[in-house]
Amino acid sequence: MLLLFLVLIGVASCQQKPVSIIVPNTIQQEWAEAEIGVLIHFDMPVFDDAYDFRVWGTHPDASVFNPSDLNTDQWLETASKLGAKYAVLVAKHCSGFSLWPTEAHDYSVKNSPWKDGKGDVVADFIASCKKYNIKPGIYASTTANGYLYVDNPGLVQPGSPVTQKEYNRIVTQQLTELWSNYGELFEIWFDGGVLSPHEGGADVLSLVQQLQPNAIAFQGPYGHKNLIRWVGNEEGTAPYPCWATADSTTNADGTKVISDLNGNAQAPFWCPGESDFTLRYNSSYQGGWFWHADQDSLMFNVDELMHKYVTSVGRNTNMLLGIVIDDRGLVPDADVARITAFGQAIREQYGAPQAETSGTGYQVTLELNEPTEIDRVVIQEDISQGERVLNYVLEGFTSDGTWITLAEGSNIGHKHIDVFDPVLISKIRMNARQAKAQPIIRQLAAFTH
Repeated sequence: MLLLFLVLIGVASCQQKPVSIIVPNTIQQEWAEAEIGVLIHFDMPVFDDAYDFRVWGTHPDASVFNPSDLNTDQWLETASKLGAKYAVLVAKHCSGFSLWPTEAHDYSVKNSPWKDGKGDVVADFIASCKKYNIKPGIYASTTANGYLYVDNPGLVQPGSPVTQKEYNRIVTQQLTELWSNYGELFEIWFDGGVLSPHEGGADVLSLVQQLQPNAIAFQGPYGHKNLIRWVGNEEGTAPYPCWATADSTTNADGTKVISDLNGNAQAPFWCPGESDFTLRYNSSYQGGWFWHADQDSLMFNVDELMHKYVTSVGRNTNMLLGIVIDDRGLVPDADVARITAFGQAIREQYGAPQAETSGTGYQVTLELNEPTEIDRVVIQEDISQGERVLNYVLEGFTSDGTWITLAEGSNIGHKHIDVFDPVLISKIRMNARQAKAQPIIRQLAAFTH
């Protein structure tokens, strides 16, 4: 009897504790499905290449802003050629100049000669997003403002024309305008986070919860339900693994904490990564985020861009491509051509697999119609049921009747792309060697050039 009791104790102790599987809400799933977005920069450095926002009091006059051919339809048409499903407009960058007629201060389009001061770039952008069926987003920096002598993380500097309290009111008013007057936003961007009320900043969390509760927020305030995180660089290279769950993505003050760029498979928060990068070299003007004359040749080639696609979308993050606007108010012709070619390459290389399947279980096998030379495999989990696979091996069945290893990995999530040397195979199988629960593979697809 004692022996039986000890056996039962041993069995109980060997039983695994229930594993918590974090799942995204429907908005977070929609964001993951979008996969590709663009980030559009257009600010005073385009018109004054010597401007440094940190040299207080040297901001260009609003009259400098006078693009001759500004056309937001051309911007969004270009984004659509890439295959972008969402677009984020930088409505206010570090200069403090506002691309909408803000009532918070005088430094905006309303005091520029463009459209005789009656224009609104944000409104035009939103209308173009609707026209091209692209979800709109807005970037409005709260942490830096050259016009008002504000530097990271949103602190008013000595000599400023406003106090910290006055600046907080300006932040609140401008975000209220942007989040109230242009409809529902798909994504909002807080570059560098926000200064919390505890540290003397505005109450941005309450504002976003009131006005844009459904928006995805990049580096948003702690407590917002739809946060996404930075991957640690502006090169389109997510770390691997890059779990969609994380322990802490912002601290209690709402600023970014980069303690674990990989995320954590066992973490309690769904907060996936977004991989932002520029079309132009990082060594070009303003890191490639802003246009500069005679730099149209300084762009990554299509092969380099496709590598970034694999290391962003193919590593369980969304890809956010920086698009510059020139002093005419247009995406430069050279950029349009490169973006178009990039989008075409994505569709050609990943639009039509040689074969694909789905399945539930620790092993999923894909049968090819005939022996085929394969060099890439896309795996997707059904993330509505969480990220379950923790470790896997990808194998191919060769003509001599043996299984060979094609790739090994850990995180799959929404999408993982394995690239390897071309190999002639007739079957592919994914073996999950470790998982939180029974894997649910939404897609296992084989591709070749």
